[in-house]
Amino acid sequence: MISENKKIYFASDFHLGNSSVKENLKREKKIVSWLNEIKKDAKSIYLIGDIFDFWFEYKQVVPKGFVRLLGSLAELSDRGIKIHFVVGNHDLWMKDYFSEQIDATIHYNNLILEESDKKIFIGHGDGLGDGDYLYKLLKKVFTSKICQWLFQRLHPDFSVSLAKYWSEKNASRKKNPEFKSEQEELLVGYCKKQQQKERVDYYIFGHRHLPLKIPIDQDSYYINTGDWINHFSYAVFDGKKLNLEKF
Repeated sequence: MISENKKIYFASDFHLGNSSVKENLKREKKIVSWLNEIKKDAKSIYLIGDIFDFWFEYKQVVPKGFVRLLGSLAELSDRGIKIHFVVGNHDLWMKDYFSEQIDATIHYNNLILEESDKKIFIGHGDGLGDGDYLYKLLKKVFTSKICQWLFQRLHPDFSVSLAKYWSEKNASRKKNPEFKSEQEELLVGYCKKQQQKERVDYYIFGHRHLPLKIPIDQDSYYINTGDWINHFSYAVFDGKKLNLEKF
């Protein structure tokens, strides 16, 4: 049960590192302002994927930058606010850096949170639903331990540059996403199939870069947290309802 004045927050798709240093810094400061705003009533925060445009942990090296975000998350953790990372397709190579440094919990798979008699299905959303078979194949390659081991053999200056090039090359399809219909939303179809297996109250995902709240049935909803590139949107659960908001 959520204690009085305590809430659970969800956000995704910051994609820090995907543009110029100046633009990233501006966005990072806005994210930190949001974190400072919600720390007064946050019980926990779920960052549900693609927080970084690229993240790969070598044994002794992590990507540089993001010091304001990391410092803010560390402060929140020290205050007793639980931080959760649900890996996305851009940061699925997280290992133990965040768990060691800020006591965060890393989730590599979808999960169900049971809170205040509500079931909340949480995931990034990539590769779910019918279709998108090329990406599903690529994800198997990216998550292969052999491929990760080979990538780790590359010098970070080269590997990070290569990853940024790949990300920029594939960024255009996510630049201005549009909602066309429920039938064309893969995650809506996924939620409806899941609902037949196990009933939950809310399905919450990122990845789509478009804030959405769509009913799955009479009492269940699919919610997408949008992004912090164009929408600066997030979701919050107050113990009774889970709603979309903008900062």
